[in-house]
Amino acid sequence: MQSSLFGHAEQQSQERYVVQNPQLLRVALSGHEDVLARKGAMVAYQGLVDFDGEYQTSGQRRARAHTGEGLDLMRCSGQGTVYLANLAQHIHLVEVDPEGITVDSAYVLALDSGLHTEVIAVDSQYGISGSGKYQLNISGRGRVALMTSGQPLMMRVTPDTYVNADADAVVAWSSGLRVQMQAQTHSSRVRRRRGSTGEGWELSFLGQGFALVQPSEVMPPQHADLGSGLRAQYGVGQHGAQGQNRNNVWS
Repeated sequence: MQSSLFGHAEQQSQERYVVQNPQLLRVALSGHEDVLARKGAMVAYQGLVDFDGEYQTSGQRRARAHTGEGLDLMRCSGQGTVYLANLAQHIHLVEVDPEGITVDSAYVLALDSGLHTEVIAVDSQYGISGSGKYQLNISGRGRVALMTSGQPLMMRVTPDTYVNADADAVVAWSSGLRVQMQAQTHSSRVRRRRGSTGEGWELSFLGQGFALVQPSEVMPPQHADLGSGLRAQYGVGQHGAQGQNRNNVWS
């Protein structure tokens, strides 16, 4: 058989993590250290590999129940090669240092099993109950595979150059940054989206580090919620800002 498809054959490498193509991750397992991957993310594997649901502590379960933030993971162990993907999102490898990285858990594809994860809160400058945004802090030494909808933008944050980004477009940032959730609005009702622009909550970053932003404000289908009114006002559902980008991979 002959086909141009044979140009997409698996890559040979001694590296533990290899981006096989922009939307597919290759992970080599040697039998020494397991890999934690997003549940259901395996698309193929070779060798003797076991897949088990990852145990969650009572603290992790409570945090997930109260914040909605957390990881549904499976443990990949054994010897062989595993290929991981999620809805054709673009994949990026990040080396985590002791400072740590803060991420939206919806964009985590895989990580080394030795890394530590903890749910943290980003507070609103207005002190409105329920308006804060929860994120996942990943610390230790190891690698994390992040996903973005399209090619992302890496923005440098310095003491002289602070960055503001749409809260729904932010994927990750340096844990050492000072972060605040805010709504730049001229309305006396801060819960309203900014005028008629469709813009709403932002994350403001100050300090020294980086912020990773994707070219999309659309949530993955598993998080999508149909509706209008208040939910659409915050960008959720087919009538909200989240549902306006019809050319996005999620639509």
